[in-house]
Amino acid sequence: MTIFGLCIGSFLNVAIIRLPKNESINLPASHCPICLHPLKWYHNIPLFSWLFLRGKCAFCSGAISLQYPFVELSSALIYTLCYLRLENITQALLVASVFVLLLALSIIDLRYKAVPDALSLPALILAFCVGEPLVSLQNGLMLMGAFTLLRFLVSALAKKEVMGEADIIIAGIMGALLGIKLGLIAIYISAIIALVAFMIVRKKGYELPFIPFLALGLLFTWLFDTPILHIMELIYE
Repeated sequence: MTIFGLCIGSFLNVAIIRLPKNESINLPASHCPICLHPLKWYHNIPLFSWLFLRGKCAFCSGAISLQYPFVELSSALIYTLCYLRLENITQALLVASVFVLLLALSIIDLRYKAVPDALSLPALILAFCVGEPLVSLQNGLMLMGAFTLLRFLVSALAKKEVMGEADIIIAGIMGALLGIKLGLIAIYISAIIALVAFMIVRKKGYELPFIPFLALGLLFTWLFDTPILHIMELIYE
């Protein structure tokens, strides 16, 4: 699963760079973004090529972004954690694929303030297939409906759009993977993380995208669902 995750991460790096520019993810072949020289096959080995080249292009010695090893390593870790937690290869592949797509969406949102449907919609569909598909579909649609209503109300009060359609899709993924109760907790955790990040950044005129925080809240809640539910039971006893 770890090797598979590294390979998926390598593919996601291509999608992260090309999809926001409306470029094909198949053609042209992989090349250096600085000198545009086509890469050899051994320059594309996930993680190891970056380490072997010491983070520099083999042709122009230009710096290779840390995004590449970060995404590949994160993807490998996500697939490994999901398999260890679920011990069911089919479910682990589905859940891990959702999380790595959210990872790619988060980076694209941070870099380009864009959320390609080519990544968000497959993530939603995969989430609907986790566990009992009908239950996942029902929970996902319910949370999407609640988020849509929230978007309408908050936007009306603020007199401007304060949430994107992609946020609603992520809410659907939360409902499908976590159920309604944990899905709402994940949204709350996401808001807390976003608030802390906003207080740290405090850059005038800069708007923090919300999708990375929704993805973090979802991952945290999914990983620690049992202790979170236990804490909630203690609070509301």
